[in-house]
Amino acid sequence: MNPSATSRLFFWSLVSALAGFLFGFDTVVISGAEKTIQSLWSLSDGLHGFAMASALYGTVIGSLCGGWPTDRWGRKRTLIWVGALYFASAVWSGLAPDVWSLIVARFIGGLGVGVSTVAAPLYIAEISPPERRGRLAGMFQFNIVLGILVAFLSNYLLGGIGANAWRWMLGVEAVPALLYTLMCFTLPESPRWLLTRKNDRTQGLAVLRLIQPEADEPAIQAQADHITSAAKATDTVAHAFWSRRLRVPILLAFLIAFFNQLSGINAVLYFAPRIFELTGLGAEAALLQSVGIGVANLVFTFAGLWLIDRLGRRALLYIGSFGYIASLGLCAWAFFTEHYAIVPVCIFAFIAAHAIGQGAVIWVFIAEIFPDQHRAGGQSLGSFTHWIFAALLTTFFPKMVSAFPPGWVFLFFCGMMVLQLVWVKLMVPETKGVPLEDIEKQLGIV
Repeated sequence: MNPSATSRLFFWSLVSALAGFLFGFDTVVISGAEKTIQSLWSLSDGLHGFAMASALYGTVIGSLCGGWPTDRWGRKRTLIWVGALYFASAVWSGLAPDVWSLIVARFIGGLGVGVSTVAAPLYIAEISPPERRGRLAGMFQFNIVLGILVAFLSNYLLGGIGANAWRWMLGVEAVPALLYTLMCFTLPESPRWLLTRKNDRTQGLAVLRLIQPEADEPAIQAQADHITSAAKATDTVAHAFWSRRLRVPILLAFLIAFFNQLSGINAVLYFAPRIFELTGLGAEAALLQSVGIGVANLVFTFAGLWLIDRLGRRALLYIGSFGYIASLGLCAWAFFTEHYAIVPVCIFAFIAAHAIGQGAVIWVFIAEIFPDQHRAGGQSLGSFTHWIFAALLTTFFPKMVSAFPPGWVFLFFCGMMVLQLVWVKLMVPETKGVPLEDIEKQLGIV
């Protein structure tokens, strides 16, 4: 591929994927402030769980509705508005005078997260060549874990600055949010959206030429024809998203998101300091161990991105499933037998399994398996499923670890990952290196 085109694609993918950085930072930064917030406002476990999950409920709404602006206004304008939502949420969260104000502010940030999980992976998938789509779309996940690491590190560094440290933890996100919003203005619109939604062939061809400057004009015209003809074929067969024709991608999107959250990943990320304190660590040591989670997540996400276009999506889901089962099973055993010293090791192994498996695959896979005319709706379905279960788990996790020994909680997550392994074996197709329009044929859509 032309070096200048490669650089452009990387830059566009990186900018749009920075929504993932804000996603990771926004959803996890609350972990360093959650115990202070509960104490400051004397919150019950129920209200505390709701406050911690308020961003996730915003995310549920954002992901459910995110397909509409992404299709109506375009991928680029939607990403710009995502940045604005992040910025408003960060400033408001840092200044919140009471718990209900904080809940509203976090809900607004959650809206941005939800929409970003629809628009950003979809945009990257639509501008990427098939042979590089996994790595480029996977940059969204890389930025999520980078945001998680920076949030844990920021919490650790800000934790000792005084009684209002939690406000700085939440408010500092305004800086990267503003930078991201400005950078989104440099993005071109998705050529597939221009061709199939806006019906602007001139601009669609112009973006395709930027993506593939080495291709001659007949090849560019042929690619545009292929995109538009595939979209017309989809329109001719059926307009409805909820149809028998789309049953396979709908089921795949639902289940990959369902199993992603039933691993317990968000519960671990949100309540990492609390989990480590259950093993006897002090508060400061627990925060530092949380930074270790962020480092493990980042390192193994690198590995996942390196492997996703080499081994494929299905192979990484196998690796991740076995890693989940082993790490969660050992963690449950450690809590049952009071071998607390190995719990941090098990948690780090669990994070590694997630990063190289589900974490690397989920957003790429959902963005690949739907036809152009239903890709935003399919991304919205997968994101909504992911976030509704994340919200429920985060809301009830404090009660779960109070009502049941931690070993039973981790054993439940382990059992769910056994079911995921069976699902990967029986249902998951391989989409590595397959053009988006050809995946429709592979799944029996056309």
